[in-house]
Amino acid sequence: MTNSTAPAGQLSPILSQFSIKGGVAQVVPHGSGHIHDTYHVMNSQPGSPDYLLQRVNHHVFKNVPALMDNIQVVTTHLRQKLENTPGAQPQKEVLTLIPTVHQKWFYHDAEGNYWRMYYFLDETLGYDMVTSPAQAYEGGKAFGKFQALLADLPVELLHDTIPDFHNVVNRLRLFRETVAADPVGRVAEVEAEIAFVEERAEAMSTIYHMGQRGELPLRITHNDTKFNNVLLDKDGKAQCVIDLDTVMPGYVAYDFGDAIRTTVNTAPEDEPQLEKIQVNLALFEAFAKGFLEETSNALSDHEIASLLHGVLLLPFIMGLRFLTDYIDGDHYYKIHFPVHNLQRCRAQFQLVKQVESLQSALQGILEKVVQETRLAEVTTKA
Repeated sequence: MTNSTAPAGQLSPILSQFSIKGGVAQVVPHGSGHIHDTYHVMNSQPGSPDYLLQRVNHHVFKNVPALMDNIQVVTTHLRQKLENTPGAQPQKEVLTLIPTVHQKWFYHDAEGNYWRMYYFLDETLGYDMVTSPAQAYEGGKAFGKFQALLADLPVELLHDTIPDFHNVVNRLRLFRETVAADPVGRVAEVEAEIAFVEERAEAMSTIYHMGQRGELPLRITHNDTKFNNVLLDKDGKAQCVIDLDTVMPGYVAYDFGDAIRTTVNTAPEDEPQLEKIQVNLALFEAFAKGFLEETSNALSDHEIASLLHGVLLLPFIMGLRFLTDYIDGDHYYKIHFPVHNLQRCRAQFQLVKQVESLQSALQGILEKVVQETRLAEVTTKA
């Protein structure tokens, strides 16, 4: 469920609620996101910054004040860390919220809509698909650095805005309840997919059980580590991690696994020809190298051991969510044809199969990269 885009001419009352420097020359829709309405606010005064205005979809995100509190806490911490880092450019490397004229981080209008504003980051590029190891490496560095800079921020300061988001035990419970109810009579046609889930249910709960045993620390995680949530500069280098709506406590394997899910797949998320779905090992190694160069010395051995479980878990969870929605009658995800969710589910489960077939190779790559990055760190200190 998404908001309809408001005509730019109707946004003057909203814009007047924010502490903008200069004036407004033009407001145009920006980006291709499906959740929020986003606008590029162009400044009429030379030398003054442009802005990014967003209407937050409160149908998807039920507690916008908590979400905005999380973003403010995280961006403030990141900026403080970068201000003490030689050569860093905090104004480019971190999203900057613009306060309202009443010194709040969002504006709640009379119609119940929530609005926020950031500085617009000029001369940046975002990509939906990873096309080279160099890009994968930059994506890994960006999300790894994000994790590393937030490692000393207490997780207790953040709200759990979407409880059980990556909790596979809870996802399995909801799935089994939906199968039992069979609300639109689709269970009989997906028996193979149901069997696929049940065959792997216990193995896919490994990260959950590691967390329950206290082997994995809760960290502040991004929880939506698609490549298009990293902005690259004009030279193709990672500049800024964006889309912080799902930042909350989680396990590092969630971010690693979701990034790999969307980085190494050789086909789209809903690819109907399953033979096209393969794992690009060069992209896997490049992302892992970038990520672990930033994080390996801060991660425990248990956390490093959990990374490959995350690579298996995240496509499994996405397939499980698509399958649950299909059985339920397609209420959650927007579909473009009647069996779209089933097609998405099968594509994600095929990716799980591919990862399973390559587990030893992927584990070998991870072990090599960890050894190399830790050796490099020791050499640098020496």
